[in-house]
Amino acid sequence: MPLRTRLTERLGIKHPILLAPMGSIAGGRLAAAVSEAGGLGMIGGGYGDPDWVAREFAAAGNHRVGCGFITWSMARNPRVLDQALERAPAALMLSFGDPRPFAARIRAAGCVLICQVQTRDHALAAIDAGAAVIVAQGTEAGGHGASRSTLPLVPAIVDLVARRAPDAIVVAAGGIADGRGLAAALMLGADGVLVGTRFYACAESLGHRNAKARLVAAGAEETLRTSTFDIVRGYDWPENFTGRALRNDFTARWHGNEPALAGAAAETSRYRAAVEAGDFATACIFAGEAADLIGDIPAAGEIVTRMAAEAEAALAAGARRIA
Repeated sequence: MPLRTRLTERLGIKHPILLAPMGSIAGGRLAAAVSEAGGLGMIGGGYGDPDWVAREFAAAGNHRVGCGFITWSMARNPRVLDQALERAPAALMLSFGDPRPFAARIRAAGCVLICQVQTRDHALAAIDAGAAVIVAQGTEAGGHGASRSTLPLVPAIVDLVARRAPDAIVVAAGGIADGRGLAAALMLGADGVLVGTRFYACAESLGHRNAKARLVAAGAEETLRTSTFDIVRGYDWPENFTGRALRNDFTARWHGNEPALAGAAAETSRYRAAVEAGDFATACIFAGEAADLIGDIPAAGEIVTRMAAEAEAALAAGARRIA
């Protein structure tokens, strides 16, 4: 039997699995595939490029999908939020910034507001904003995040939300790539999971084939949290957030030497050339500690159904341990 949670009921989905809206990776085709398989796919609006957002919503076709933005960047061009809401997404996710200035507009559009948080204070801001879904993201996650670990963070946010906003739903993120992670998240009190790195390495992902191959070969020990890729790309991220990525020659040279990188203008053009060439000895692959659990590049729908079946089996096996 499919897993039924408050998340599946609230979003009208079959499986409590959300696609993380990874910027430049989670395009319309991937979001559509996750939704078609019974989860909810979300397009990665990222830093708020209007042309990219329009193109990827078009690629999703008539599938029911959501969209997510980096809040502090989207705030500099809030028109892109209106552009996304005009597409009537199933949900709109805000991460890495104060959601409150935008919450009323999202709710007025009849859209489910999802807020990703990394601390209790972030969660309180999400509650203030009236978020229907709060994603508790642990530091194991790929891409940008903070310092709290998933295992203790999720139940702490679950308890906080239960006290302050009992109608809100908590979803777990960070280090989750298979059905065991989904089952564990449900046992921690979450009603579902947000999954990124596992979907990076799938057929519909917009990731470069070389990056996907590296993900399959990589392990968690090859990841680190770093600001080097933000510096070289010219993104002024709030200091509390770093990006978890695979180590490479670029991080070997510049991680720990960030002030020098900030003044090395030639590195920007060299980095951009590496991205164009698919040279991931220099270019970034944002990936989480779940890299240990990724051994293939299947279709996104297979990941969803596999994860759901594994979780159902894990929960049934756990129940049999009770005498």
